Amino acid sequence: MTELRNVEADLSRFRARVVVASLVVLGSFALLASRLVYLQVYRHADLSEQAESNRTAIVPIVPNRGLILDRNGIVLASNYSAYTLEITPSKVPNLEETIAALEKVVDIQLRDKRRFKRLREESKNFESLPIRTRLTDEEVARFAAQRFRFPGVDIKARLFRSYPYGELGSHVVGYIGRINQAEKETIESGDDEGNYRGTDYIGKLGVEQSFEQQLHGTTGVEQVETSAGGRAVRKLATNPATPGDTVMLSLDIKLQKLVEDMFGDRRGALVALDPKTGDVLAFVSKPTFDPNLFVDGIDTESWEALNESIDKPLLNRALRGTYPPGSTYKPFMAMAALQTGARAPTALINDPGFFMFGGRRFGSPENERGGIMDMNRAIVESSNVYFYSLANEMGVEAMHDFMKPLGFGQITGIDINGEVRGVLPNQAWKKNYFKKTEQQKWFAGETISLGIGQGYNSFTMLQLAQATAILANNGIKHKPRLVIGMQDPVTRAMHALPLAPAEDLGYKPENVAIIRKALVGVTQGGTSTKVFAGAGYISGGKTGTAQAVGMAAKGKYNSSKMDEHQRDHALYIALAPADDPKIALAVIVENAGWGAGSAAPIARRVFDYMLMGQYPNDEDMAAVKKGQAGAPVGKPRRVADMTALLPGGSGLLMPEAPKLAGSRAVVSGLPLR
Repeated sequence: MTELRNVEADLSRFRARVVVASLVVLGSFALLASRLVYLQVYRHADLSEQAESNRTAIVPIVPNRGLILDRNGIVLASNYSAYTLEITPSKVPNLEETIAALEKVVDIQLRDKRRFKRLREESKNFESLPIRTRLTDEEVARFAAQRFRFPGVDIKARLFRSYPYGELGSHVVGYIGRINQAEKETIESGDDEGNYRGTDYIGKLGVEQSFEQQLHGTTGVEQVETSAGGRAVRKLATNPATPGDTVMLSLDIKLQKLVEDMFGDRRGALVALDPKTGDVLAFVSKPTFDPNLFVDGIDTESWEALNESIDKPLLNRALRGTYPPGSTYKPFMAMAALQTGARAPTALINDPGFFMFGGRRFGSPENERGGIMDMNRAIVESSNVYFYSLANEMGVEAMHDFMKPLGFGQITGIDINGEVRGVLPNQAWKKNYFKKTEQQKWFAGETISLGIGQGYNSFTMLQLAQATAILANNGIKHKPRLVIGMQDPVTRAMHALPLAPAEDLGYKPENVAIIRKALVGVTQGGTSTKVFAGAGYISGGKTGTAQAVGMAAKGKYNSSKMDEHQRDHALYIALAPADDPKIALAVIVENAGWGAGSAAPIARRVFDYMLMGQYPNDEDMAAVKKGQAGAPVGKPRRVADMTALLPGGSGLLMPEAPKLAGSRAVVSGLPLR
């Protein structure tokens, strides 16, 4: 009986366990079913998207950067494709060992390692960085055969920027370089972050920087199917990139080369403008540099050579170099006298060779003859005394107020970044510059030197050229510009950019005529007569000499006893042809002495090129480079015959040279390649 009860108890417990186990199993299945319903119904769209992303990847397509052309369609900046060996540091177990092993497969120089090290310091660890660029086909094949040995290392095909003429026009064209951390943060905080995905290089200087947005283009995207290892298997969809615009400059690159060649090894700057439009015809800064050095990332030795050179080749002297204008300021002082009524053109001033003021003797070395001066003779013979006395009569504030609209000491608004203001002094400027010191008071003697372009006056050649262009254009002021047209990469139509509205400074025509007549007198009987002898046109100009360093009140200038970098600068402003100027320029040759000896000969040959189609022969070019030229010697060559004027012949000329509507021609299509 007892055994029967035990069996029944065991069966009861067994049944209970079965029920419990069944409930657990049923509950588990219920949970699985509810989870399945949740995943299949409620999370279907989300999980489907995640699954799709696990097998697909969105890859940015970097657009081809736009070309840069001169006004005649000659290519100044282009692109080419090459292979690059790149390392992603975060994916490499031992970076030093990997690089050492790579050296046995491809040629890796010390400069490549230094560049890679610098890029690592500027970039994040997960970014792909180049250790070697421009691999040969043989090197690509060797690495591809051994790629399995190098996790985190890959070969990529990239577009590289090319500047076919190297140093020629480098300050204007600029260069591109790898995006640094500061630039990356700026892009990420702006509206263009998406458009720069996959982009490693950006414009750093000149037109490349100032027109980055137009040159860069629009980034495309490509959807690809990937394997478990993350490698692309096949392309699923593509939204192609749109190449950047082709940018056309106002520069005549052959004229640019002529001017750069005439400077030789000397330092200086020249800006030539079309006075009727403000278009920049030449924008020279010497010495120059090769922008191709920066494309891959400049090596340490080249950077130190450029950055530490006493000649400052990285300084854009035309845009950022500031100098006293010297006697080239005198025509503008005379214009101020006429417009303000401070002095009539017939007023006579005696020039005994010096001007006494406040017990100090101000010299007049440029005018050798002296005597009684009216306005015309004072400009033609460059009388300091005439303009010392004029400055004293006008005062610093009146001079400042007249010169400011001419652009002196102001930002001209040219369409490339980096322009400096210079100094157009007055009492407020000095008070602010010498804050809370005894020097902030303006002294009457300081006004005297301003009248001949010395003292605190400090301007760029761009400002001086613009002021000259205003005189050439009868008081009508145009904003200088370098970019005159852009080609749409889709329609391939070249569109001329509209001119900014001109400003009429309100000069009386008779006053402009007086000053222009005096400028012509400089070339026909004044300080630059010998330089312009035999020219097939009449031009106007003004020579100038400006101090590079200050001299003591009783000091006497002796160039032979001074360091070369301390000698006076040679300047010249000019316009031609005199009756209807089509070009106006300002040029400075640093530490070269008198303007008539070094600067005016350069201006003469620029005019010969533009107006006569003439190019100096070898003998004449050699004399100009040495600062020993006057009028051209020998028979000039015809520009039309100079087929090899640029390196490599006529250069990379676009198949159809673009013509701009409203710019002496009609718009025509232009292929990008």
